[in-house]
Amino acid sequence: MKTLDSNLVKIDTSKFVMNKSAWGAVLRSAILPGCGQFYNESYWKIPVIWGFFGYLGYEWKINNDNMNNDVVNRNFYRDQRDLFAIYLGLAYLLNLVDAYVDAHLFDLDINKDKFTGTTQLSIKIHY
Repeated sequence: MKTLDSNLVKIDTSKFVMNKSAWGAVLRSAILPGCGQFYNESYWKIPVIWGFFGYLGYEWKINNDNMNNDVVNRNFYRDQRDLFAIYLGLAYLLNLVDAYVDAHLFDLDINKDKFTGTTQLSIKIHY
């Protein structure tokens, strides 16, 4: 903080530095889904992500086993298995997007106005 004159105006010369790296969070989630959320301190999201991956992986395995064992409905189970593979891919991508966005929003500041009592949202943008 620089002061031009002690009685006049104070100019803020400090720069904003993000606390969390967005691409670091994406890399962590790419290696192990949920690690980016752990890095962003969104701990409640980790069991949700693992639950989705567990459910989708289970359904993929069941449909794959049924496709190999049932000759009559083979095409149905193949289609279902492929659909769950697409769901797994989408869940993986959403995991990465969530880690990226959550890292960017980590520094978002929401305060109450002291005078009106309403919630204020402040966003820091640097050019």
